[in-house]
Amino acid sequence: MADKYGILVLNQISQAGLKRLPQERYSVAKDIAAPDAILVRSADMHKMDIPLSVKAIGRAGAGTNNIPVKAMSARGVPVFNAPGGNANAVKELVLAGMLMAARNLTGAMRFVAALDPADPDMEKKVEEGKKGFAGYELAGHTLGIIGLGKIGCLVADVAIRLGMDVMGYDPEITVDAAWSLPAQVRKAGSVAEVMKHADFISLHVPLVDATRKMVNGPVLKHVRHGAVLLNFSREGVVDEEAVLAALEEKRLGSYVCDFPSARVNSHPRVVALPHLGASTREAEDNCAAMVAEQVRDYLENGNVQNAVNFPNTAMPRESGFRIAVANANVPNMVGQISTAMAKANLNISNMMNKSRGDVAYTLVDVDSAVPQAVIDSIATIEGVLAVRYLPA
Repeated sequence: MADKYGILVLNQISQAGLKRLPQERYSVAKDIAAPDAILVRSADMHKMDIPLSVKAIGRAGAGTNNIPVKAMSARGVPVFNAPGGNANAVKELVLAGMLMAARNLTGAMRFVAALDPADPDMEKKVEEGKKGFAGYELAGHTLGIIGLGKIGCLVADVAIRLGMDVMGYDPEITVDAAWSLPAQVRKAGSVAEVMKHADFISLHVPLVDATRKMVNGPVLKHVRHGAVLLNFSREGVVDEEAVLAALEEKRLGSYVCDFPSARVNSHPRVVALPHLGASTREAEDNCAAMVAEQVRDYLENGNVQNAVNFPNTAMPRESGFRIAVANANVPNMVGQISTAMAKANLNISNMMNKSRGDVAYTLVDVDSAVPQAVIDSIATIEGVLAVRYLPA
């Protein structure tokens, strides 16, 4: 058991993911004292005493607000997530949200639920009452999408197939997302422009400083009368007080979100769902499998894919002897690492160095076994956060 990797799970993780960790190499449990990695879904880790043995954290989902990412970066610990793993599930829920708002489905269901099934006049009351819930069709209306990542692109595609006009805004769209975006999507120059022209506005941005309360009072002044705002992104990207004010002033028609709160729950034109965005079997399986494979590849080979705090760094092995170094992104780190190996007469067969923000990461394959003294020497270099020896 000593040669196995220990994986601590903090939530119920899909077996589709855990099966990616072979039993002969991994011990997976909820009570491992000195784990090599942690797999988590929604558990809040900010007050957790994370063991120093932890080399990686995997979030079986997209958001990492429940993980102390900055503290982990300072320890040289990558935090992995599963971007896109729940994209289809969220896309379908956005579509459901648009239909609920356009067809007044929640109000209609409340009306029917309040009827007395024993009332002999129930059918007459249904016919009279349905007039109050007449809606409109999605086709021909404009959907504005703020955030054109994987989910935003999927939402755009399904909306176009339903006959909607689509406009999108994302100042930081990636090349991959741009290739995935349907050609029919019109480009908007600002959030305000989307508000002016869209009948539906769907938010698909991460919660960071730049997006916190992105939808606020001044922005909502531009909203098209009666528009529907959909937030299946993060609660904090909207200013709830501003949204409620826009609803009261009849500028905003409805607010559909995945984030119940004391402020919005009682409003008749708010549809608040209980965090259902990723709550499908398929999404949970996809996210768990994706993040388990990423954590495994990191533990065994040092490769990094989809870490929120490390650069993507993947290098095929050219030897059975690999060193992985996480360090502060400062000058001359690669030179010092190379020098430490040269002093031990180690021949470098391949090397890759990438950086992201304040963190840099280096993979080095050498032709022969690496003495512990070399690992210790690299670890003492000022700025090195973590160093691992990964023999095949």
